[in-house]
Amino acid sequence: MVPKVLMLGWGFPPNVSGGLDTAVGELFEQFDSRKDIEIELVLPAEYAPDREGIHGVPTGEGTVAERIDRLSEEFVEFAADADVVHTHDWFGYGPGSQAQDTHDVEWVTTFHSLTTDRNRLPPDREIQTEQRVVDRADHLIAVSEVTRRAVREHYGGDARVIYNGFSSVETTGRDVAGELGIEGDMLFFVGRHTHQKGIEHLVYAMDRLDPDEVTLVVGGTGHLTERLKRFVDILGVEDMVEFVGYVPESELGDYYASADVFVSPSLSEPFGITIVEALSTGTRVVACESGAAEILPAGCIVEVEPDSRSIAKGIRRSLDAGPLPEYEARSWKTVADEHVEFYRAILDA
Repeated sequence: MVPKVLMLGWGFPPNVSGGLDTAVGELFEQFDSRKDIEIELVLPAEYAPDREGIHGVPTGEGTVAERIDRLSEEFVEFAADADVVHTHDWFGYGPGSQAQDTHDVEWVTTFHSLTTDRNRLPPDREIQTEQRVVDRADHLIAVSEVTRRAVREHYGGDARVIYNGFSSVETTGRDVAGELGIEGDMLFFVGRHTHQKGIEHLVYAMDRLDPDEVTLVVGGTGHLTERLKRFVDILGVEDMVEFVGYVPESELGDYYASADVFVSPSLSEPFGITIVEALSTGTRVVACESGAAEILPAGCIVEVEPDSRSIAKGIRRSLDAGPLPEYEARSWKTVADEHVEFYRAILDA
């Protein structure tokens, strides 16, 4: 039997806002080229490429919840031919539960993170919706043991761990550090400027480092960007921090490769795709707890606490460390293999 899977996503490369979108895109590419699975993907129309098997549904303006609600009816219609509907995180509750009620399908949800990971003060609606997902979905997947434990602790759910793949990035040899006039070591961060990413601790750590030796390049944007810039001015480290804004995917590899250290100070990093992207260019990583660390050998990551003192010490250790140890990159083909095996198991049960 060839499983027919209908998946719900939000973004799709290159229109991505985080690891969830990257994972959905990578899985679709893998499934689309295989004979042992049939895949269709539903996305908001503005993020959907014009490709066979991808259905873009207009969602209009409003919150994520409001927009996803508007595509639920069409998602349920597409689910009529599916064996499995596969949603992701809290926003898949409406479409997934309605498809489950309407058709004889297995509903699978992957948790890439929880609202407690993403928000300092998690919205009640998201907490309640995550509990409903755990209570209603037929099967749960988590992208790491970190996330599996959180799903159990917060909601009493039992999830199967299927780790993400190790995404790599293209490099061209461009010298980003030289272009920015950086004479010492270049530190790099890229990601959404939110509380979850812990950037305030990284900026504060700069006050503990030698201004003649390191410069932090901050990529990405978010609702905290202007506050972070003011924090930099208050600390008096404006000569040590360079905000470069959104970094296009085509340039990301050169930013990683130009850096001496990539820093991921996240308060919560359920997997950490940026971590493995940085490693793929040979750049050392300083990071707080992450799912990626669970499947990497010791020495690939200098692990730190989400605290400026710990981060500053980690940066010094990483700059003084030797070459990266060898490691085996986890391919997205392997991730796809494990998903296909999972789908078959639940359909045969």
